Amino acid sequence: QLVVSGGGLVQAGGSLRLSCAASGRAFSNYFMGWFRQAPGKEREFVAAVSVSGGRTYYANSARGRFTISRDNAMLAVYLRMESLKPEDTAVYYCAASKYDRAIIGSLYDYWGQGTQVTVSS
Repeated sequence: QLVVSGGGLVQAGGSLRLSCAASGRAFSNYFMGWFRQAPGKEREFVAAVSVSGGRTYYANSARGRFTISRDNAMLAVYLRMESLKPEDTAVYYCAASKYDRAIIGSLYDYWGQGTQVTVSS
């Protein structure tokens, strides 16, 4: 089970940190990712982190502004978002995949419930 928290309303240029808490010790065996879906748009990849946390992957829209990290001892993965833009407004989901380097949603096995991030201009 994945439980997402940390969304909210923020002004453009602001920051938010999303958290995803996992249950189960198998968490440390999963490649973890963040996705988002804006109204009327398809779900898109945002960022992902390897099992050890040593490798990270970002969508072009997120690179340089977002930072993904994980704490296997705490069974959690985080997404730090800075310099937020109105186009970052979406529901953000964390997900777990058995596949290394997974950047498409169909490769993910488990999904959190999502959290709304709204960036006002």
